[in-house]
Amino acid sequence: MRTGYTSSYCFQFQNVTRVWNGGCRQIELKCVQKSDLEKQIVRKVGEAIGRFRMIREGDRVAVGVSGGKDSLTLLMALEILRKRAPIQFSLCAFTVEQGKFLASIAPVGEFIQSAGIEWKYVEDGPSLNLLTEQPDHGCDVCSRFRRRAVYEIARELEANVVALGHTADDFCEAFLRNAMFTGRVSALPPITWSRKRDFRLIRPLVFIPENLTRDYTAALGIPVIPCGCSQKTGTVRRGLRDMFAELERDHPYIRETLLSAMGRVDTARLLDTRFLDLDGNGEAEENPQSEALVSLLSI
Repeated sequence: MRTGYTSSYCFQFQNVTRVWNGGCRQIELKCVQKSDLEKQIVRKVGEAIGRFRMIREGDRVAVGVSGGKDSLTLLMALEILRKRAPIQFSLCAFTVEQGKFLASIAPVGEFIQSAGIEWKYVEDGPSLNLLTEQPDHGCDVCSRFRRRAVYEIARELEANVVALGHTADDFCEAFLRNAMFTGRVSALPPITWSRKRDFRLIRPLVFIPENLTRDYTAALGIPVIPCGCSQKTGTVRRGLRDMFAELERDHPYIRETLLSAMGRVDTARLLDTRFLDLDGNGEAEENPQSEALVSLLSI
């Protein structure tokens, strides 16, 4: 598998009547804008797939479509790559209804099917019951219910790969959230496996910032149906996003820098004793807790 994919695909406008020169220039400008956005996205998605070996020969990839800009961008990018990749893989999409969409998801389904992609829509009963049984449930509960439903749907679709639409923004936020609020140096994995290892979970938008997905879906006129959870204020996630927005005014490449940091971990300059040469013999400590530390902890 080569390390990245490229695409010469350009959107074709059909049935366009060139009535006046100004209109012609506007249409050509929109075509160029869409083509440029698409090239950026397809190149970065291809880079992620190649670097982390996300998709392999014969895979059946099920894309989780939430109705938002990110998952729809992912779906369209994978469809383009499917037609041009040096390997063979199939593609389908699904949406889990948990009662959180702010409008009908039907336009999204119509768009997906009009692109010739199989789409499965499932109303998840247990998730819908949560709305009445535990109306104040947190994101962790909702996520756990959604994960169960995703695996069930993927199994029905006979998929072995589930593609999720987390972007570079999500990776950076997870990295800072875990460091600042859970005391762990970790983020989202670009590729991981379900507990029983029957599904490979991939996040091909790891190198794509949200401003690209926003511009891309707007340029294509893709129907975007937001989830009510995305509108919440006063959350840690919202606070981190506001902080990023402020930092970006003076440091426009801060997301790229954080992503680079996640791939260049210098374990010898952290506090985890498993990776430190405490005795100066050139070897990391095998036991992360020394006898002295154990004694202190037992007091």
